Amino acid sequence: MNNPLIQDLARLASEGRNPDTLNIDTLSALDIVTLINRQDKGVPEAVARVLPAIAAAVDMIETALRAGGRLIYTGAGTSGRLGVLDASECPPTFSVPHGLVLGLIAGGEAAMFRAQEGAEDNERQGEQDLRDIQLTDKDVVVGIAASGRTPYVIGGLRYARRLGAGTAALACNAGSAIGREAAIAIEPEVGPEVITGSTRLKAGTAQKLVLNMLSTAAMIRLGKVYQNLMVDLHASNQKLEARAIRIVMQATGENENTAAEALAAADNEVKLAILMLLTGLGKTEAKERLTRGQGVLRRALAD
Repeated sequence: MNNPLIQDLARLASEGRNPDTLNIDTLSALDIVTLINRQDKGVPEAVARVLPAIAAAVDMIETALRAGGRLIYTGAGTSGRLGVLDASECPPTFSVPHGLVLGLIAGGEAAMFRAQEGAEDNERQGEQDLRDIQLTDKDVVVGIAASGRTPYVIGGLRYARRLGAGTAALACNAGSAIGREAAIAIEPEVGPEVITGSTRLKAGTAQKLVLNMLSTAAMIRLGKVYQNLMVDLHASNQKLEARAIRIVMQATGENENTAAEALAAADNEVKLAILMLLTGLGKTEAKERLTRGQGVLRRALAD
């Protein structure tokens, strides 16, 4: 019996055995977590080595979103769940509409809570899931797979490329198959896992760091952040309402009452309240200025 998949996996660094953890099953709880922590320290360094590729993907995403496109993550297992997580946190953090950033996972919504292991082998479904959301050439698709060889992701990226959409691949092995299918390959090499093949560990951490950068940097470039404040925050609960007032206070130096009054006058739009306080403009003129500045507060303040 000569299984080509076994040979394929044997070539992947993420599937190798870690010589530093061969005796991990003999250690105390403290020694186990110390060893895991020691291994994790190399993850940010691996991500740092691929920052130019990450920045190129951010530029592509920013351009697409400004032109009316969407950011779409696609993956299986842990990789798919991380994409769904990042997408789901964009609306409350940056007040973008639901659907602007989407996460697709092999096996559908059920796979978020219970593993659908066979779903990742379906290359056609990777394409079909993108068809189902009416992918266009304005969109950007980011395929995520720690191994870099997941058929579901490959199918999605191939379809996106044929359609003319922007494409990026996030894998944890150099020269990955999904990297060859995408315009931009982001491949932080974290090496063998603490537990052989358990890529929810270092590989998952690296993917989470990269996804944080992709969405956050793109939103910063779109004007969702002023200084280092979330000025497009959507205050959907009491904690976020209090945070919105604090942001207005921090950006303007005003007291709590003044900040709260400005928010009320600005229909609870943090960015608009800040502009009104810093310029003395009324709501209508302040809105016009933000529109001229393409929603970027610094541009509106300099207008």
